[in-house]
Amino acid sequence: MNSIEIAGLSKPCSQLIMGSMVFSPDDMDRCRSLLDAFVEAGGNAIDLAHIYNGGRSELAVGKWLQDRERDNLVIIDKGAHPHGNRNRVSAKDIASDLNESLERLCVDTIDVYLLHRDDPAVPVGDILEILNEHKSAGNIQVFGASNWTWQRIEEANEYAYAHGLVGFCCNSPNLSLATANEPRWPGCVTVDAETLAWHERTRLPLLSWSSQAGGFFTGRYSQQSHEDADMVRVYYNAKNWGRFDRATELASAKGVDANSIALAYVLNQRFPSAAIIGPHSLAELQSSLVALDVQLSQEEIDWLLAGRQVS
Repeated sequence: MNSIEIAGLSKPCSQLIMGSMVFSPDDMDRCRSLLDAFVEAGGNAIDLAHIYNGGRSELAVGKWLQDRERDNLVIIDKGAHPHGNRNRVSAKDIASDLNESLERLCVDTIDVYLLHRDDPAVPVGDILEILNEHKSAGNIQVFGASNWTWQRIEEANEYAYAHGLVGFCCNSPNLSLATANEPRWPGCVTVDAETLAWHERTRLPLLSWSSQAGGFFTGRYSQQSHEDADMVRVYYNAKNWGRFDRATELASAKGVDANSIALAYVLNQRFPSAAIIGPHSLAELQSSLVALDVQLSQEEIDWLLAGRQVS
C-alpha cells in the first residue's frame, strides 16, 4: 500500500487509514477481522478519538493491539472535543483526554495526536506550549489539527518556527469529491479551494475524514430519494449530482465503480494526502482497497470537479 511521510513521525503512514467509529469491545470479532485484513493488505494507520463510542472504540483497538506487533503501526488519536457548549482546548482537558486515551489503548505513546476541534479564543502559542510539553514527555510523537482552518494552522506553525517549538505536522479536515452544503457535525471544517492551494504550497500532509462522503457515490442514493435526512442536508446539490454522473462515467472507462473514483480523488492530490475509511464489513474494506490502484490525472480531476472537457 502506498504511504505518506509525516514530518517527525518515525515510520510512514499508509495512504488508507482505518477509521474506528464502528469498533466496540462488544463486537471484537468484527474489530479483529477488519483490522487484521487491513494490515494484511498493507495498511498500518488507525484513526481514533477520545469521544468515539464513549471511549469504547479505543478500548476495542487496545484489546486488538495486545495481540499485535505495535512498532509498525501508526496510532492516530484525537482529543479536546467540546462537550455541550464548552470548548475544551485547555491544558487540563488535553491532558485528561490524552491520558485516558493512553490508558484505554494500553500504550505509552500515541504516534499522531490531533486536536479534534479548535478554540479560536485560545492563543496558538498557549496550545503549542501544551502540545510540546506532551511531546517532550513522550506521550505523543507528533501532533496535528482536526477541523482547524488553514489560517489558524499557519499562525500556529509560524509561532512554532519563531519560538523554537515543534508545530503541527498534519491537518485532518473533510476532503471529498462531494462538496458539503454545511458541516455534517458542528465545528467541522471542509476543504475549499483556498485550503487546497495552501496544502499545495506548504505540502503539509492532509488526512481526510468522510473521504467517501458518507457513501454518496455508492449509488444507494438518488435525487428522488430523501429518506436519509443527513445526506440530503449535507450533500444533495446540483454540483454533487453532476460529479456523481461524471464519476460514474469515468469509473466505467477505468473498470471500477464511482465510489472508487471518489476515493481516488482524495488520494491523487498534488500534496501528501491520505483518506480515513470506515468500512463496516470486509466487503466494504475490499471495495476501498480498489481505489489504491486508480490513477487520476490532473485533467481528469478537473473534469470530475467542474465538467471541463478532458482532451
